[in-house]
Amino acid sequence: MPNNRRQPNRESPKPAAPFPPSGTTSAEAFTRYTRGKLLRVGSTGEAWRSIKAYLVDHLHDQPRALPTPATSEPFLACTLSGEADFYEREGGGPWLHHRLRRGSFFLTTGGGPYECRYESASSAPWQSICAFISLPLMERALAEVFGPAEAPQARLRDLSAFTDPFLLSMMDSLHGELLAKKPSPLFVDGIAQAVAIHLARHYAQPGGEHPLSSAALPGYRLQQITDWMARHLAEDIDLEQLAAMSGLSKFHFHRLFKAAIGMSPRRYHAQLRLNEARRLLRERAPAAKPGDEQKSILAVALAVGYSNPSHFARLFRRETGLSPSEYRRSR
Repeated sequence: MPNNRRQPNRESPKPAAPFPPSGTTSAEAFTRYTRGKLLRVGSTGEAWRSIKAYLVDHLHDQPRALPTPATSEPFLACTLSGEADFYEREGGGPWLHHRLRRGSFFLTTGGGPYECRYESASSAPWQSICAFISLPLMERALAEVFGPAEAPQARLRDLSAFTDPFLLSMMDSLHGELLAKKPSPLFVDGIAQAVAIHLARHYAQPGGEHPLSSAALPGYRLQQITDWMARHLAEDIDLEQLAAMSGLSKFHFHRLFKAAIGMSPRRYHAQLRLNEARRLLRERAPAAKPGDEQKSILAVALAVGYSNPSHFARLFRRETGLSPSEYRRSR
């Protein structure tokens, strides 16, 4: 069968710039960390005061993890042509996969640095447009939508691989201005204002504990999620469900949860399970017969979500240095 996948450019990609010590960069400096070819840059001049835009052709597959800094401004990335398999993760966590096509968007609103890798999945060039909304404009849009009192506490959500026909039409218009010999300041500013208001109306939430420039899970939301995990120890956690509870994409939920707790959601859930297993082992008296001992250990494993007693015993020993039976006898 013919291979319709676009063949990657064999020339070496340009090296990435040294990673910023703070883990955060600006819209103007973001191009230093892109591996693709910059086809057009809209960052200086009268037309680009409220929005910065870059057109990128991803000539080279990126099979290795590419460290990417966060940005201080809200950041939209949109696939304009081609397809790609895109993977993202934070802090060595699990890779999250997205198939990107025309109209696939990412919305990033700060946070910490992350890693990505990708490879083209079609014969058409994989090109994307990156747009950064200025913070003053975004703050004005939030004030108009939520009012001056609530706007300082409103924050945009982080989303991955979503679609939005209105935003796609705006990115197509922005693409046209990037290609124009003389971009229109009035037209570009109109696009920027329309995008900012659309983001505030559809992708912002009021009453958060952290302003737009902050990247953290609100305390009440974190408590809601950890309480839910504690009530569902016997179930395997669904990262997508937890992310939906927080109003974030899976990737950004994983990143912010780890920043708040110090471990990934799965690791935290496993800790809750083992803590409950310790409690059950302490409270249940040792069995009189060896066979009953194993049945009792199995009951504890099942109660905290482990159907395989051998797997449960390995995890328990790794955590405590003792087998479940040894732990109970020592108490």
